[in-house]
Amino acid sequence: MQAIAAQPTDQKEFRFTMKEFRYLSAIVYDQAGIVLKDQKKNMVYSRLVRRLRELDLKSFQEYCQLLESDRGYEETGFLINAITTNLTKFFRENHHFEHLAQVALKDVVGQSAKTGRNRLRIWSAGCSSGEEPYSIAMTLSANFTRLSAWDAKILATDLDTSMVARGKEGRYRPEDLENVPASYRKRYFSPSPCGQEMIASDSLQKLITFKQLNLLKYWPLKGPFDVIFCRNVMIYFDEQTKSKLIHRFAQMLKPGGWLYIGHSESILDADAQFKLIGRTTYCRRGT
Repeated sequence: MQAIAAQPTDQKEFRFTMKEFRYLSAIVYDQAGIVLKDQKKNMVYSRLVRRLRELDLKSFQEYCQLLESDRGYEETGFLINAITTNLTKFFRENHHFEHLAQVALKDVVGQSAKTGRNRLRIWSAGCSSGEEPYSIAMTLSANFTRLSAWDAKILATDLDTSMVARGKEGRYRPEDLENVPASYRKRYFSPSPCGQEMIASDSLQKLITFKQLNLLKYWPLKGPFDVIFCRNVMIYFDEQTKSKLIHRFAQMLKPGGWLYIGHSESILDADAQFKLIGRTTYCRRGT
């Protein structure tokens, strides 16, 4: 999940003009679809100060010049990673995982009985450091009948390459697991050799494929998916960007497939494609 939070900061170390802020904001919007309003200027400064120091730059003007240079493409990735903050936890908005276990998976089993295909695909779009896809994997493992007999896969994607790398590692602090039921912690996690981290089991990690992906660019995905999680990502997009994204999700979902979005989000403008079934839970229309 990608989230933006404003934080005031002391701007004495580097001069940061509104022109430079809007230049950087335009890049962030173009690359990530995130709208940075003028009141986010201090937040952007605070997120980039460390990067300027690492690059031994003397001003934001020099940083903007770097983005315009031959190294600009590579540096844009660092810029986006610095601006996007990933706030997540295991089983966040747990009603989605309850719906997954009690409704969505049963739908998939019912369809399998008709088609003879034991195939399941779930996409965690905006997976942050992996808590969401691992929560999905635990839900599957604990509730899905004969999972080993199924071609079941979870795709976990995020714009932030550092978050994707953390998700692949499957290592978390013990306090990160406070929302994981005790029986799940015992079954699906084990202490690291040093004892300071908990490591997700091989059975969970084998279910998940982590990839870096920009939701606003080309999707090298085959689909179709039975379920898509995209939670607390679209709140930072403007209406036009959000509408396009919802349309693309509809194209990737099976008719009757499920889309889970964040608690502050809605897709009321997509009634032709989705039907609201429950709290931030949508079903793709069609047969």
